[in-house]
Amino acid sequence: MATGAHARDGGMTTARDNILATIRRSLGVTGKEAIRRDIVAERLRRTPKGVIPERGQLAGAELLALFRAQAEATFATVAEVESAIDVPEAIAGFLRGHNLPASLRMGNDLRLRAMPWGETFLEVAQGPSDGHDLNAVSHAFGGVAETGTLIMTSGSENPSNLNFLPDNHIVVLSAKDIAGDYETIWDKLRIAYGCGLMPRTVNMITGPSRSADIEQTLLLGAHGPRRLHIVIVNG
Repeated sequence: MATGAHARDGGMTTARDNILATIRRSLGVTGKEAIRRDIVAERLRRTPKGVIPERGQLAGAELLALFRAQAEATFATVAEVESAIDVPEAIAGFLRGHNLPASLRMGNDLRLRAMPWGETFLEVAQGPSDGHDLNAVSHAFGGVAETGTLIMTSGSENPSNLNFLPDNHIVVLSAKDIAGDYETIWDKLRIAYGCGLMPRTVNMITGPSRSADIEQTLLLGAHGPRRLHIVIVNG
């Protein structure tokens, strides 16, 4: 099996190289020209912005209201709390309200670990999911108000498989980390991680997993969580 996998990977690499070589020949370049490489490096350094929709250019309560409206329009549920210490009880209430087990898996995010989980009856496990967890909680890097999208960065703090494997994904989001548009979020990522550096994965999550058949019958949980619940911390 390993040999076949390596053969397939090798075949894919060869096909990709052939395609790129054909493109270079058609352009009359080798890919090593100093001027062309300098142009690419300069563009990456400047990170020019794309078109920014006006819809997200809000602030304060209006920005938060837009994020919430857009998230709920994509079948996510949203709750707001005043402080991080209110998060565990809010999550416990969500699980009770949906008749779900009082168990939860999370990564090693220091913001989540500092919350008073011991004041609830929740059973909290830490680390990546093995695929058998019904509920998981993560902390978002940020949110994009124009689409109600969560920005999730990978790492041991918030393992990416918590975004996809459990049936119910609960995401904690600080209101101060909500931006109006994607360009602002990418700027924040570059500042947080450093120039030229990024986490292994940046997942953008808009609502729970969903799909529709040819008759447009909507099915939630088709390729991931069937529920996405966002807890926004205002304080």
